[in-house]
Amino acid sequence: MKSISEYREAFTAYLDLKVKTKEPENLYEPMEYILGLGGKRLRPVLVLMTSEIFDTDYKKALDAALAIEIFHNFSLVHDDIMDDAPLRRGNETVHERWDINTGILSGDAMLINAYQLFESYHATTFKELAQLFTKTAIQVCEGQQYDIDFETRDDVSIPDYIRMIEYKTAVLVGASLQMGAIVANTSASCKKAVYEFGRLLGIAFQLQDDYLDAFGNPETFGKQVGGDIIENKKTFLYLKSLETSEKNEAAQLEHLYTISPADNSGKIEAVKTLFESSGAAELTRMEIQKYTEKAFEVLEKIDIDEARKLPLKHFGELLMNRDV
Repeated sequence: MKSISEYREAFTAYLDLKVKTKEPENLYEPMEYILGLGGKRLRPVLVLMTSEIFDTDYKKALDAALAIEIFHNFSLVHDDIMDDAPLRRGNETVHERWDINTGILSGDAMLINAYQLFESYHATTFKELAQLFTKTAIQVCEGQQYDIDFETRDDVSIPDYIRMIEYKTAVLVGASLQMGAIVANTSASCKKAVYEFGRLLGIAFQLQDDYLDAFGNPETFGKQVGGDIIENKKTFLYLKSLETSEKNEAAQLEHLYTISPADNSGKIEAVKTLFESSGAAELTRMEIQKYTEKAFEVLEKIDIDEARKLPLKHFGELLMNRDV
């Protein structure tokens, strides 16, 4: 088994080899651009790592890993268009650097290219990968639509929110793990278990991301702290705070989520105070821990040597003990 950084380096080298600008340049250059902006490469690393956990050379999983990374970045290109976002990883978004039409078309080509990468596998593996990928891709779209719908809904519940982050974020983590298991041709029970481990860890990860958006260290978080508050996003923190607050505090929080002051610093601090006083901040930390523990319980039950579980356990611990 390799380290996470070694898998990342191997994947990045493969990406650089396979993704090249060709004609028409304005279709392919944006694809190379967005994929070249870096990022943690968590999903492709999981594909490669899982294939080796189930005793298969990670090189056999490189095309599946690249498919996941291309799909993930395709979704970012289109998300940025929908959000009218100017920056991605500190650089211009594709639609800002080129234009909206180019962003849409290049994103479409990335999605098709992701499916093409499965053609390197034998028929049975190809079918299983494609079926999982299709299911996951439509769930990601559903999650994005739920997220958009929540902006104008006043009746969003906590189960609604958990379903949204499960579809928008967690299923892709689960699929990454299961793809490595599919390439390794392991048992159905192991494929199902590693997917569930990833899904649960993905929910914990997104809940933690929401928490860090409000309470993270501005110097290490990598994004503007309080961004969700500025955008009036109905996160777990917000929904739990409404649920646990006294009537006057809940009304105050709802009012704060209707205003957009020129200087947001006062609004951010007021909302964070309500998150703390209502107990929502502590309850969110408990929810993160709950999903993390559930993920590790699933991992413990997977029928492989304990030594082979260690990389996934280490990955989960690394993911959850972060301040960025």
